[in-house]
Amino acid sequence: MSEQVEQDVVTYEVRGHVAVVTLNRPQYSNAQNSKVTYALDAAFVRAVDDDAVKVIVLAGNGKHFSGGHDIGTPGRDIDQSFDRKAVIMWDHTDKAGADSRIARESEVYLGMCRRWREIPKPMIAMVQGACIAGGLMLAWSCDFIVASDDAFFSDPVVRMGIPGVEYFAHPWVMNPRAAKEFLYTGDRFDAERALRLGMVNHVVPRDELTEFTFAMAGRIAKMPRFGLALTKKAVNQCEDLMGQRAGMDSVFGLHHAAHAHNGEVDVDSLGGLDARSMAAANSKAEQA
Repeated sequence: MSEQVEQDVVTYEVRGHVAVVTLNRPQYSNAQNSKVTYALDAAFVRAVDDDAVKVIVLAGNGKHFSGGHDIGTPGRDIDQSFDRKAVIMWDHTDKAGADSRIARESEVYLGMCRRWREIPKPMIAMVQGACIAGGLMLAWSCDFIVASDDAFFSDPVVRMGIPGVEYFAHPWVMNPRAAKEFLYTGDRFDAERALRLGMVNHVVPRDELTEFTFAMAGRIAKMPRFGLALTKKAVNQCEDLMGQRAGMDSVFGLHHAAHAHNGEVDVDSLGGLDARSMAAANSKAEQA
C-alpha cells in the first residue's frame, strides 16, 4: 500500500511490517519547512497507531537525504501557524523577537525532535547524499543510521554565529572533541568518518542502501513489539542520565542568544545568510 501525505512533501508507505516515511522535496534537497515537520509527525503517528508496523524507516527522495532547515525556498513558512503538538507554547506568529523565535523553535525543532526520539518503535534513518544541519536533527531523532558511501554530514551554522542546530546531540552522537571540530570548521564528515566516530551504524554502496536497510528492518521486526519499545526506552533513559536532555536545554538557550545577537548587530537573526550564501561560503571554505 502507498499513500501520499500533506500534498506530497512527505510520503507514507507500508512494506510488510515496515513503515517508510519519505521526505519528498527533492528539488530543494528535502529542505525542512514547518509543513514538512507536521507531515512527518502525522506519518509517524500513523505508523505508531498501526499495530502491524514494527519498524519505521525515515528516507529522503532524490539525491540527498536533507539539506537542512528551509531558509530560502519558495515554500518557506516561518510566519505560518500550525496545529502545535510537541510542546505547550503560544503561537509564534503574532509575537516579535526572541518571544517569537523561541516559541517556534521550541515546537518545530527541539520539541518535535524530542517527540520523535520517544516514538515507541525502532526508527532507522536511511541517509544518502547530504545530511546537513536540520537534516542531522531528523537523522539523530532516529535510533540508528544506515548511510550510503556517498553520504556526508555537516553542521555549518557556526558561520552564522550560532553554536549548532537546535537539537544539540553532537557530543552524544560522536564525541566532544569530534563535535568541536565538526562545529568549529563546518567541514563535511564523510560516511566513513561518521562510521569511525560512531555517528552511523553502517556504510554501504549507494545501490545497496535500500536493500540493506530493509533487510535490517526485517530482522528487527521479528522481535516482540513491546520488548522493542521497552529496550528503546531503556537506552534513551541512559542517554538522558548521561546529560543529553539537560545539555540540549542549556545549548538551546545559547542558540537563541546567538539569534538575538544577530538581530541586534546584523540584518536578521541568521546573520544575513540564506541558503544560497551559506552554500557559497561553505564551498569557498572547502576549497581553501
